[in-house]
Amino acid sequence: MLKKIFTKIAKGNNNFSKDEEKALEEFVTENIIIRIDGKYEINSKYKIAVVKINKSSAILKDLSNEYKDVKIDFEHLAGAYDNDLVLVKRVFNPRSKTKAKVIRVLEGKRKEILIYKRDNKFYTLKENIELQIKKEISANENDVLLLDDKSFEVIKKLGNITDAKIDEQISLYLYNEEFRLQKPLNVEAKMNDENERVDLTHLSFTTIDPASAKDHDDAIYYDEKEEILYVAIADVSYFVKEGSELDKLAFLKSTSAYLPGKVLPMLPNELSEDMCSLKEGVERYSYVFKIYLDIENKAVLKSEVFEAIIKSRRKFSYGRIDRVLEKQFDTYTQEEKEIFDTLISLYEVTKSFRKERLKKGYDFRSVEYRLKLNRQNELEGIDIETSSASHQLVEECMLLANIEASKKINTVGIFRIHEEPPFKAISKLVDDVNALGIKAKLQNDVHDTIIHIQQKAKHSVIKDEIDELIIHAQTQAKYSSKNLGHFGLGFSSYSHFTSPIRRYSDLVLHRMLKTKKTPKNIDEICEHISTQERKIDQMVWDFEDRKYARWAEKNIGAEIKVKVTDDEKGICVAYGTVPGMKIYLDNYKGQVLFSKQKVIIKSSDIITKRVVGSLKY
Repeated sequence: MLKKIFTKIAKGNNNFSKDEEKALEEFVTENIIIRIDGKYEINSKYKIAVVKINKSSAILKDLSNEYKDVKIDFEHLAGAYDNDLVLVKRVFNPRSKTKAKVIRVLEGKRKEILIYKRDNKFYTLKENIELQIKKEISANENDVLLLDDKSFEVIKKLGNITDAKIDEQISLYLYNEEFRLQKPLNVEAKMNDENERVDLTHLSFTTIDPASAKDHDDAIYYDEKEEILYVAIADVSYFVKEGSELDKLAFLKSTSAYLPGKVLPMLPNELSEDMCSLKEGVERYSYVFKIYLDIENKAVLKSEVFEAIIKSRRKFSYGRIDRVLEKQFDTYTQEEKEIFDTLISLYEVTKSFRKERLKKGYDFRSVEYRLKLNRQNELEGIDIETSSASHQLVEECMLLANIEASKKINTVGIFRIHEEPPFKAISKLVDDVNALGIKAKLQNDVHDTIIHIQQKAKHSVIKDEIDELIIHAQTQAKYSSKNLGHFGLGFSSYSHFTSPIRRYSDLVLHRMLKTKKTPKNIDEICEHISTQERKIDQMVWDFEDRKYARWAEKNIGAEIKVKVTDDEKGICVAYGTVPGMKIYLDNYKGQVLFSKQKVIIKSSDIITKRVVGSLKY
């Protein structure tokens, strides 16, 4: 109610109900609200605003939206938190910049916030704001607590920051994903479909995944003689009925979360690792694309999608298939030899299709770091994963299925879109790469400019870093009910079809293809799953950065190799021993962007995940 009242005053609207005028009496008595010519106004000594808290700052948003946002120091929030309506008093500042101090929280919803204790004070864990708590809270040094931000009652004690096992809970609570820790729903999954399914159990389908994979979304088979590619995807929509409790929970999660050494699945394990997983040697329900290829023209002649039963012959790791494609067969059975011969043939096909695709799309040299944890949940090693031949083989098959799926839905559907970056971003990209010594120029269009930059950087020692700059210059991919194309992949139409075990978008698409109907709330679905995708990425990064900080805390004084990644803030990223760890330099002297340096680790804060180092001169 108060927000509505003060918004009216801020906008010069003095049309108040009796209840609203009664609510204002207190503020008039305190001279916070004054009457001038019969109209209510806020005393110029005060400001009434909404608090907005970001990662490293807090601002006061004006209710009328006519004035600039005022920055406020964390120590002046007086217990106010994000989205609270507050009464603020202006503080004299000789430097003429507006300063403010919260003197009262007027309205605010009850929130649960993570806090920790340090030096007998309590701080929010996310923003590191000191809380003014006027009641006694029983806690030890470095304890992490879940607190009611209005009553200051302790809701839950998560543990102590010195215990690495607490990191998962911290990340989940910070990003409001703690419900993933609840007991999973009971599932009774049986294959008793009354509808007739196409029997493909005679075909030699195989799965190719990371060696540690427990869920197998997809299997492939290539009929070399007929030039037909079969892409079989777990038929999750058969087991997860629209509107069921299982479906509602899957929508809420929207995606599986992959933490180092652990998966927090979108679906219960009974489905993700069993009945929906295309396991070796057992019959499984699948939703299959049968894609007729035009090998000569590197195109798809036609495609069909249907419900089927398959039996995966073998599950292979990427590493095993990489060796096969290099003609290093290890030991094998006769059946495996036949499968290998088919995969080698399919690889040649996908290579030619990939070459054609990259005429419109892009080939980025991506590297992923896989953190390995020990029994104490501390960092013990990092695997570096690059896109190998086997990855590209599977990827091209999945891309073909995703494209064909996007063509078979209505004009309003569920598309994976990636819009072309604006001219301003590409112009800045050209300036940035030129500053690094890569002599590039703007070309006829965005695509030609990016290819031109990559060609110029092809033989440079910083070609991978140039790819990073190109990626950062682009817009973020997301889901949309309207088809706006996928710029990065170079496709006019694209959807996600191939991972319904771990992505809700794919589950929705399967239902649409089966029913020929578009959900009425498709825009809401697209917005939610796009937001969730970004949030889960941030949650995983938060978890990983805390693991890096723990490693750094135990290695104070160690010398590591880094490259400068931010030449304005003096930030670098480690390579070699602990690749991917971010380090803030305390003696940065303007070293060249992407230059390689040696750094001594000086300090590490597990709470803030901030690792500080000094350049070794």
